[in-house]
Amino acid sequence: MAGNKASISEKDFERIMKAFANRRRLAILRFLKTEKEASVGDIAEEIKLSFKATSKHLGVLSAAGIVDREQRSLQMFYRISSDYPPPVHAVISIL
Repeated sequence: MAGNKASISEKDFERIMKAFANRRRLAILRFLKTEKEASVGDIAEEIKLSFKATSKHLGVLSAAGIVDREQRSLQMFYRISSDYPPPVHAVISIL
């Protein structure tokens, strides 16, 4: 997804749309939009889902370039990417 942000391949666009096509992932994004950053455990607690399932959803969002992650000690923290692809902006703005 590097390069010109105005241009995105069909494959990347498909990956992004599939990442959004899940209510749990939308709940994660809504939470991160409010909190700015959170650990996997905090996110799992908020959306009432297991740690493992939440991690998998976050992996999908990360692979699509929608969220960034940062390891701190034994915990992984996530936030909405500051450099997300154009289609992401429209969806994030309505959450």
